[in-house]
Amino acid sequence: MRIHVATDHAGFELKNNLAEHLRSLGHEVVDHGAHEYDALDDYPAFCIECGKGVVADPGSLGVVIGGSGNGEQIAANKVPGVRAALVWNAETAVLARQHNDANVISVGARQHDESEVFALIEAFIAEPFSGDERHQRRIDQIGAYERER
Repeated sequence: MRIHVATDHAGFELKNNLAEHLRSLGHEVVDHGAHEYDALDDYPAFCIECGKGVVADPGSLGVVIGGSGNGEQIAANKVPGVRAALVWNAETAVLARQHNDANVISVGARQHDESEVFALIEAFIAEPFSGDERHQRRIDQIGAYERER
C-alpha cells in the first residue's frame, strides 16, 4: 500500500523512523516533509500536501504527525476528501477506519513512544472500512456538505 507521511519538527525523527518501518513491511512511502529539521517550521503546509497526496492517490492512506496531532489533523482535514482522525489508542485507530473510513491518521509524537505510534498506525492500516450502511450514510452526508461549500 502507498502511505503518504508528513510532519513538522515535532515529529521529524519519528516520521523518518516510521517511513523506514513501513517500507520494511512492504509499503511504499511518499514523504511530504519536513525534509530537514527546523525548530521553527510550520505543520500546515506539510499536512495539507499529505492530504492532497492521499486524495489524488485512491486507495492510499496518510499519516500526519505533530506534537499532539491536533493541529495536524485540522490542517489535513481542510483538504476536500480527507477524513483525518486523531488517534490515541488501538481502539480509536481501528474505529477511525471501521466506522469513518478515515484515510489519514494523526498522531502526537509527544504523546506516545515510537513503538506505540507504530502499533497505532499498523492497526489503522490493517483495518478495512466496515461498509456498514449507517456509516456510509454518515460519510456521504459529510461529503455532500463538503461539496456544497
